[in-house]
Amino acid sequence: MISIVIPIHNEEPTILPLYDRLCAVMDSLGRQWEVIFVDDASTDASFEILANLVETDPRMKVVQLRRNFGQTAALSAGFDLAQGQVILSMDGDLQHDPADIPLLLEKIDAGYDIASGWRKVRVDNLVMRKIPSRVANWLIARVSGVELHDFGTTFKAYKAEVLHDVKLYGELHRFIPALASFYGARIAEVPIRNVPREAGASHYGIGRTFRVAFDIVTIQFLLRYMTRPMHFFGKLGAVGLLSSGVTFVYLLGYKLMGGHIMQQHGPLLIVAVMFFLASLMLFGIGLMGEVLMRTYFESSGRRIYAVRDVRMGHQETTTPEAHEESES
Repeated sequence: MISIVIPIHNEEPTILPLYDRLCAVMDSLGRQWEVIFVDDASTDASFEILANLVETDPRMKVVQLRRNFGQTAALSAGFDLAQGQVILSMDGDLQHDPADIPLLLEKIDAGYDIASGWRKVRVDNLVMRKIPSRVANWLIARVSGVELHDFGTTFKAYKAEVLHDVKLYGELHRFIPALASFYGARIAEVPIRNVPREAGASHYGIGRTFRVAFDIVTIQFLLRYMTRPMHFFGKLGAVGLLSSGVTFVYLLGYKLMGGHIMQQHGPLLIVAVMFFLASLMLFGIGLMGEVLMRTYFESSGRRIYAVRDVRMGHQETTTPEAHEESES
């Protein structure tokens, strides 16, 4: 069973062509499938078109969100409704060619947990899209340790159990491979075609680059310190405490030698006190983070690990009578 999740926002001109191409490709595979369109509060006739289509095709599901929550939330809504063992996500603007779907599914069938599309030849604007994207992808790869060329594309295929381990919020949908790598997901990259938009306008601009930069910091923290926040805040606190300690020792020695601290080193004393107080605050934040982390995992029943497979040898069961006979 393959579930295809497509977030939609004001894509009225492309919905019907996308639906036709999608049906042609999926029917040719001879596999059971469903498609879930998530309308992220479109202001055009997108939802009306989808509502008419769902009446004629039982393989379709349509979700309409109450307001524009963004692509991450729309994808999350589709993932929650999906029933397939393999979940595929793609955009609804026809820049993702449905003919590339079999390439992604081949990697999943080969045993990978995630097949991520790679727009190897991009048709976007060089200054506004290509250069910022390359910089962002390089940073994300360095931070996450996941060697992908294209984190930004939505065109990906996942094993359903991988998505169960990843909780989406904010704008973290582009970081799903990085988040899934925390649980040991096996990831493959698949070159896909990147075609110009046939209609409508892009919903992304240069302003997205700044949001991506902030998300990179979040991912860095989540991947390295999610289960041990004290290791992050404790290091900073230790540095501050060491700096303030050295300064206090210097000022004490200076005082014992007859110097006047407040007259000659007043600002230095104030800085040392600020470093000391900041260190205590960082240690406190670290301890609070440890408590919150444990509360999160224990109250939600989540584990800090993920099991790929369990195999056990068959054990013979014997009755007491059989055991007595074997002894005799």
